[in-house]
Amino acid sequence: MTSLFVGLDTNPGLDDFGHDNVWLVILKAVLIFLILVLLTLFNIWAERRVVARMQHRIGPNVHGPFGLLQSLADGVKLALKEDIVPKAADKVVFVLAPVLATIPAFLTFSVIPFGPTVKLPWSDTHTPLQLTDMPVAVVFVLAIASIGIYGIVLGGWSSGSTYSLLGGLRSSAQMISYEVSMGLAFVAVFLYAGSMSTSQIVAAQDKFWYGLILAPSFVIYVISMIGETNRAPFDLPEAEGELVGGFHTEYSSLKFALFFLAEYINMATVSALATTLFLGGWHAPFWIDNVWAGANHGYWPFLWFMGKVMFFIFIFIWLRGTLPRLRYDQFMHFGWKRLIPFSLLWTVAVAAIRTIDLNGGFDRQWLYVAIALCLALIVVLFFVEEKQQSDADAAEEKAVFDAFAGGYPVPPMPEVPEGKR
Repeated sequence: MTSLFVGLDTNPGLDDFGHDNVWLVILKAVLIFLILVLLTLFNIWAERRVVARMQHRIGPNVHGPFGLLQSLADGVKLALKEDIVPKAADKVVFVLAPVLATIPAFLTFSVIPFGPTVKLPWSDTHTPLQLTDMPVAVVFVLAIASIGIYGIVLGGWSSGSTYSLLGGLRSSAQMISYEVSMGLAFVAVFLYAGSMSTSQIVAAQDKFWYGLILAPSFVIYVISMIGETNRAPFDLPEAEGELVGGFHTEYSSLKFALFFLAEYINMATVSALATTLFLGGWHAPFWIDNVWAGANHGYWPFLWFMGKVMFFIFIFIWLRGTLPRLRYDQFMHFGWKRLIPFSLLWTVAVAAIRTIDLNGGFDRQWLYVAIALCLALIVVLFFVEEKQQSDADAAEEKAVFDAFAGGYPVPPMPEVPEGKR
């Protein structure tokens, strides 16, 4: 019985990767692909059911038990629809854009840890529940995610449609704005974990989760990941009410399905990254391992990991059914004037605290007080600025506006003398 658990409770290190046989690497890659495709089908069904409950509707309930096969039926329908390529489109880029959006979405999961080192059934092989890892795994995820955005930008540009072009331009601005704050949210995690490796970051959270001690970074990342995935209330590249469908207006059949698939896989990717960096990864939630010694052994951690990912998926669905879409100027204003400055100040504060800890430390009471005062001052300044803007808007509304002043757009009627009326 003891030999059954040899290596099962081991946090894999960087030295544990790169030694798998070719068949095992292919098996892991195929399993990741299947998990993501099945998870996408389930997430589409879950979104339709949850939003239906919020709106007092039934949702899909005909195809399969509880309507679980509805997503599969929709996928088959999309595959059989007519594939249309506009005459004004750049055909090569138009076809490649959905592929550029989808492939990076799958690649990012190659460095996500699903569990510890386990023993494969019916064999003596031990391997981590992770395809691979590297010293800069989180930076790799950011780089690959940035390539996926090019699929949206090029898809909008190559369609030959004004609506699609505007959606692609919005996507590029969104990527620049919210990837900055997302990267700054990671810095605090790197400082505490001492590594950019996903497996090492998970191992560093065996006692406490960074989502608790680095709560501001966690909140910043959650906001940024919603903007990064073009989900409501930040779905400006699509904006059905303004741009018909945004960057994918001219797409149909399988190419549209690939964009749809990439969006839902990106949701799973950022959720898995949030789980890995802030919620302890595959470690058991609520410190169950203190009561049940086998909670972090074997294949149980895979269930904990997927449960945390589904929690973030529910947050995505909840926000879509609750919040209205932001205006584009509000979206940019919030990213550049709120999120990024706060991220920078928080990063400096965490670096100062971490440096003090590594150098022996001192009474940090006054440091915490200074940080709290700085944060309070920032919040006050934010509200003061908004108050000044609202006062200016109110003054403009009170001012008498003459639509015909200066004879525009229609010249005013000449005054008629009193006796000739």
